[in-house]
Amino acid sequence: MTSAQAIAKEAGKEGLPRPQTVTLGDVPVSRFILGANPIGGYAHQTRERDEEMRNWYTMERVKECYRLAEAAGVTAHLARADDFVMRALREHWNGGGSLTWIAQTCPGVGSIMHGVNNAIHGRARCCFVHGGELDYRVANGKTDEVFDAIRAIKENGMSAGVAGHSTATIRWAAEHLELDFFMTCYYNPDDRTRQAHRDYDSEEYYGPEHREAMCALIQELPAPAIHYKVLAAGRHDPREAFEFVADAYRPGDAVCVGIFTKDSANMIQVDVTLLETALRKRGK
Repeated sequence: MTSAQAIAKEAGKEGLPRPQTVTLGDVPVSRFILGANPIGGYAHQTRERDEEMRNWYTMERVKECYRLAEAAGVTAHLARADDFVMRALREHWNGGGSLTWIAQTCPGVGSIMHGVNNAIHGRARCCFVHGGELDYRVANGKTDEVFDAIRAIKENGMSAGVAGHSTATIRWAAEHLELDFFMTCYYNPDDRTRQAHRDYDSEEYYGPEHREAMCALIQELPAPAIHYKVLAAGRHDPREAFEFVADAYRPGDAVCVGIFTKDSANMIQVDVTLLETALRKRGK
């Protein structure tokens, strides 16, 4: 019996909560969404931690993580539109898996439209513009390609969204774009006004004022929000973090969490249980 099967068996025996379903546009997804920063080696902590994640997540371990997610009732995976992710998902689907892919464009893959085209050909159901990319473009008035990308995403039958670390970015998107969902980062850890990608030479900042401001803005958004970086890239106690999320969560929203199975093989089920318990205590 694999670890995924063992955890699924325990979940059924103990009656552990499974995530409810929400919709992004017309695409149903579990409201707990499996993130992919650890899979890509983006710890947002130290370079050593990045390397530890990259070394751990072989193709087989990524697929095992996917099986663990499905065993816990997670039906959606949010990940970069890059070759490694697309190969992992294809192998997972060919092996009988059914995760819905929410594709992320990103500067490391290429232009926004390159990421969109990867999403189209990789069978994504949803696609969104990378947060750092949008932060940079909004701050510098270079948004033409964003409009083109949202149009292309919708014309190809996918639900369309954008991400942002800054409340100014998300507010601009709400005012200028017709979107099916928003990716709302709880923190604005580094300056993306000068470049779209992270500056590895500067220390990231995770201030509580960012979380408060973004969660206040979420209440005003005209489409579902996917709350992300809710654990401050591993800096917060999960129980406290999910309690905070539950207060800010609106019915129809979702929560994206990256998982590093080297730290704990049952991390997905634990996090799903913490989130669902916190939400249900509040009648959500």
